[in-house]
Amino acid sequence: MAYETITYENDNGIGRVTLNDPASLNAFTAQMGADLEHVFAAMEADPSVRAAVLTGAGRGFCSGANLAQRGVALDAGQRDTGEVLERHVNPLVAGTKHRRVPLVTAVNGPAAGVGLSLALMGDIVIAAESAFFLLAFTRIGLVPDGGATHILARRIGLTRAMEMALLAERIPAAKAFEWAMVNRVVPDTELAEAATKIARQLADGPASIGLTRRLMLQGMDTALAEQLAAERSEQRIAGATEDFREGVAAFLEKRPARFAGK
Repeated sequence: MAYETITYENDNGIGRVTLNDPASLNAFTAQMGADLEHVFAAMEADPSVRAAVLTGAGRGFCSGANLAQRGVALDAGQRDTGEVLERHVNPLVAGTKHRRVPLVTAVNGPAAGVGLSLALMGDIVIAAESAFFLLAFTRIGLVPDGGATHILARRIGLTRAMEMALLAERIPAAKAFEWAMVNRVVPDTELAEAATKIARQLADGPASIGLTRRLMLQGMDTALAEQLAAERSEQRIAGATEDFREGVAAFLEKRPARFAGK
C-alpha cells in the first residue's frame, strides 16, 4: 500500500517505517497518525514481519505537531485540540502494549512533542549524536501528550520528566543516554546500520520476544500477583512453540539455534 506521509518496506522480515515529510522535519499530522496506525496493524498481521524500525527522513525524526498545517494556527483557541489525539495518537500509543512485533526507533534528529512519544514507543531506542529530545508544549500553552506524561517519568524518573515538561529545554542525545531515555547513542553516519543490526537480532529471535516485550510493558502498571499469573500464562504459550523445541535442541547439541518465529 502507498502511504501519504510515510514509507514502508519489508526487508527480509524487518518492517522499515520512515516518517516522510522532511521539509517539515516530519511534523505530525492527522494523516501521519492514520498512516502509522495502518502500517503497524499491517505488520502485526504479517507473520513474515518479525521486527520493525521506525525513523525519519532527512534531518529530523519528528518535530512535533504540524502547527503550520492549514487552519491550525487560525483556529487556535477555537477548536478541540484533543480531537486528533483521541482519533489518531492515543490508539497508536496505546497499541504499543499489545503488539507482537518488537520495535527499534532510530532517532536521527529532533524528537519534539509527540515526536518524543513516537521515539519512546521503541522497545530499543537508538539516537544519533546530533539528535535531541524536547517537550515544548509550555511554549505554546498546551500540555504534553502522546502518553508523555505516563511514559517519560517511568523512563527517567519524575524529577527529570517534570523538568523537561515545565522548562521546555532541549535534551541532547548524550544526556538522554545518561538519563536512560535511550539505549544507545551512535555517530550520525552509523545510525541506520546500528538500528538494522539490532532489528536483525530481534527478527532472528524466537516468538517469545513478542511475549516478553508485552510482559515487560504490562509489568510497569500491574500488581505483582497479577503479573506472576500473566508470566505463567505466557510461559505456557512460549513452551508450546516450535522455537522452544529448537532452542532446547540447539542447547543440547551445542549449536546456535535457528528460530522460525513460531
